[in-house]
Amino acid sequence: PIYVTLDQFYGIEINEFAVAVAQTALWIADLQMKKETELIIQSNLDYLPLVSYNHIRCANALRIDWNNVVPASELSYIMGNPPFNGAMTIKDKRDEMMFAFPECEQIGEVDYVSGWYAVAAKYIHEYPIKCAFVSTSSLNQGQSVNLVWKTLIKKLNVNIDFAWRSFRWDNEATDKAHVHCVVIGFSNSKNRDKRKSYIFDGDNVIEAKNISPYLTDSEDVFIESRNSPISDVTKMSFGSMPRDGGFLLLSQEEYTSVQNDPIVKKYVKQYVGAEEYINNKLRYCIWLKGGQPNEFRNSKFISKRVEQCKQFRLASKAEATRKLANTAYLFAQIAQPENGNYLLVPRVSSERRKYVPIGFLDSSFIASDATLIVPNATLYEFGVIVSSTHMSWMRTVAGRLKSDYRYSKDIVYNNFIWPEVNESQKEKVIKTAQAILDARALYPDSSLADLYDPLTMPIELLKAHEANDKAVLSLYGLAPDSTEEQIVAHLMELYKQKVDELEPEKKSASVPKKPRKKKESIQSEPSVESTQSVQSNTSVSPSPSDSKDEASVTSSETNQSEIQNGDINAKTADKKKEPAQTSLFDDYL
Repeated sequence: PIYVTLDQFYGIEINEFAVAVAQTALWIADLQMKKETELIIQSNLDYLPLVSYNHIRCANALRIDWNNVVPASELSYIMGNPPFNGAMTIKDKRDEMMFAFPECEQIGEVDYVSGWYAVAAKYIHEYPIKCAFVSTSSLNQGQSVNLVWKTLIKKLNVNIDFAWRSFRWDNEATDKAHVHCVVIGFSNSKNRDKRKSYIFDGDNVIEAKNISPYLTDSEDVFIESRNSPISDVTKMSFGSMPRDGGFLLLSQEEYTSVQNDPIVKKYVKQYVGAEEYINNKLRYCIWLKGGQPNEFRNSKFISKRVEQCKQFRLASKAEATRKLANTAYLFAQIAQPENGNYLLVPRVSSERRKYVPIGFLDSSFIASDATLIVPNATLYEFGVIVSSTHMSWMRTVAGRLKSDYRYSKDIVYNNFIWPEVNESQKEKVIKTAQAILDARALYPDSSLADLYDPLTMPIELLKAHEANDKAVLSLYGLAPDSTEEQIVAHLMELYKQKVDELEPEKKSASVPKKPRKKKESIQSEPSVESTQSVQSNTSVSPSPSDSKDEASVTSSETNQSEIQNGDINAKTADKKKEPAQTSLFDDYL
């Protein structure tokens, strides 16, 4: 007998056409499975008539109570392909998201698909139902982990049972949309069985003790956005932003036409953005910071460019930009080190590269805001940040622009745990770091895009990086042949330890109380109990068929907003009064 029938399948679709497509797809799948069954039982089955069941509901999956479609007590599995819409493309759906996922405090910063996870988590909370969704890969990258998964795991008891890491999903349309997806299988942690967990990565299958929200075999760790490094290292910042309408910038041709002018040549510097740095493209800028006004005032070329920049800024709708017209000869935001060397990190880099081509430049090269910089850097910092240790961390926690790495100072750099080293260990890394620069210098006519392409990377450069990798791994007490999984697991553990160390410091930090004239007990005011609206049982199903690919564009002339993501766990205060506290001055009295 056949135990699986169409009568057991339920679903939710957003419009009538999608409902009809889903019903037809079920019929086709039913016929295909019956055909395979005939081969097994060596007998013919009746295909007709086609039986229609009204189990596919036309409704908004984020608003309807899924128990009205099928009671959770009668369900075994949930599978779905929710819409692939990024946070920046769903402003008109903000109300839906707040209704479905009220536990998320920054709902405007998360992908649309997170609503389905939240609704499913609440729907299955009392039952051993297994779920699996095809989702945008950004759900497990960057700040989404802290904003979405911290709530799902800590508040809604979600456990990841299996995961298929990021892959490109092509459709069969003429204008193919290349969507980068993951598949996440999950259940309620209180009701899950004791089956093993697996991570699928291409042809590799990893048996995991625990699958973290970063889809690694490690503990559940949530990397928060930080404004400053968690380790005692120099701060990273964006490069300098001109906001000039292009009038303070020069192409190679423009620079060639004026380089015979001694004043212009004195105040024109090489301008390095991610594109210029990686692809050996020459670009220049007029850099007048610290210059002599009488010199560049007497230069017709410079004066004209400054006047054009001034008019551009005055015409801006933004008041802050109009104010900058008073100093039109300067960049809008200046972060350039005045001396020494600095690290230059491209904000976006190809996923094909094993190493992000990070630069070690002197201050005569002006870094654009399309890059990130670490001023006053030494070869030691360069060696650590270009190592496989840091690259493994970056690949795990960074966000992506489609599939390319999107390096973030607040997520990647500020949360990276640097090793504690002595001078001899530092010297060893300095030597291996210098070897990398020496290997690059062997090919002056090749761009970093050429040198770091996996197909054309010179053997000298590869060996130099491998030697540097081993030197840095030794600083962390890791074996030279450590896998990326092992490196990330170790770094996650170090991060967790560091955060645990910092927590008591946060809790103990308090505002000193003013001394009172009389000794008396000082009682704190009763705190207000915070409340949360909790969405009742709701359910997930296949997404609308007209879902769109997520796209994100970053302008090189506009700094990213720096978002401080705090702990999004709601804290309910005790209404009882705090015990009496006295200050040291009170005790003295």
